[in-house]
Amino acid sequence: MDDLDRTILELLQSDGRKPFTEIANQLNVSEGTVRNRVTRMIDEKMLQIVGVADPVKMGYQVSALIGVSISGGNIEQVAEATAVFEEVSDVVMVSGEFDLMVSVYCDDGEHLSDFLSQKLRLIEGIAHTQTFVILRNFKTTNHLRPVSPT
Repeated sequence: MDDLDRTILELLQSDGRKPFTEIANQLNVSEGTVRNRVTRMIDEKMLQIVGVADPVKMGYQVSALIGVSISGGNIEQVAEATAVFEEVSDVVMVSGEFDLMVSVYCDDGEHLSDFLSQKLRLIEGIAHTQTFVILRNFKTTNHLRPVSPT
């Protein structure tokens, strides 16, 4: 990844629908150069252009982080079993008190309660969960600063 790739990536993170012609004009390169660079970054799985929905505006009233402790189970198997639920947006392995952290979006408190008792806690290998309901979100971003070469 060179400086041109980084700049193209930054522009697309601000507006994934920005036309290649605008990017090319802004960077004083050809549209073909921009198109080839973006295609390569997509092919190399460095870049994925998607629509990002706002959960609050979509009507989800409750979002939560759930710490999951595993005993006698395989972390990967528990993570895969957890990831299939439609409420789950992220499943990550972490260090510390929990083995996994799970992000969920639910319609309301009853939906969250049903998810915990009728789905998550039934997964084999889960010993304990602790749910942290998100009261206020100060920052969420999909914008990553490209790593500079060393």
